[in-house]
Amino acid sequence: MRRTARVLGTLLIVAGLGTLAWAITVWQWQDPVTAVVNRVEQRELSQKLERSFDRVRPSVQGVAVSPAQRRRGLERDAGAWRKMSAEGDAIAKIRIPRLGLNAVVVNGTDSDTLKRGPGRYLGSAMPGQGELVYIAGHRTTYGAPFSRIDRLRKGDRVFLELPYGSFEYSVTGHRIVEADELSVLESEGREQLALQACHPRFFATHRYIAYAKPVGVTPPDRGGDDS
Repeated sequence: MRRTARVLGTLLIVAGLGTLAWAITVWQWQDPVTAVVNRVEQRELSQKLERSFDRVRPSVQGVAVSPAQRRRGLERDAGAWRKMSAEGDAIAKIRIPRLGLNAVVVNGTDSDTLKRGPGRYLGSAMPGQGELVYIAGHRTTYGAPFSRIDRLRKGDRVFLELPYGSFEYSVTGHRIVEADELSVLESEGREQLALQACHPRFFATHRYIAYAKPVGVTPPDRGGDDS
């Protein structure tokens, strides 16, 4: 009996230490199991997006066009890309230097889609449409793209690359709202990027939303900025 008790005690200690190590790993980094799943999904999405980059061409090209013509062209291309993108499709590359993030953005925010990467809320706009662009992402599982979203500071840059142009945004601030607050999904009639994650980490009672304003656009047919 004593031997059995010692064995059981040892097993419980090992199990406890394993659970503690797992919790620390997830807290400091992310869930390693779902991270592997996400990595495979991201690789596949990246390949599909690259094919889209090769296939899609902007409607307005050349240096002779006016800024107004180029802006209208971007709006048309953004609208067309939004219409042709199905739920779950790869639609953009997102890069956030402050967070060390390079990922593919998917179209949609349902649970299955967000397992593949950060997702654009279908009711929001595409970059270049002059409205709210709303992107959500996980904090602890499936790659945890927005794990450290609360580290973003005013002035930090966010880059979104799409087949019709590359967009640069500057973080302006953040807000924390309850999980069922739907007013944050409404556009204010101007181009604005919102990045959303659950708050606090490991809970879903609230949402942490970082906002950013557009500061530059680089059409794919030239190397300069059209702010």
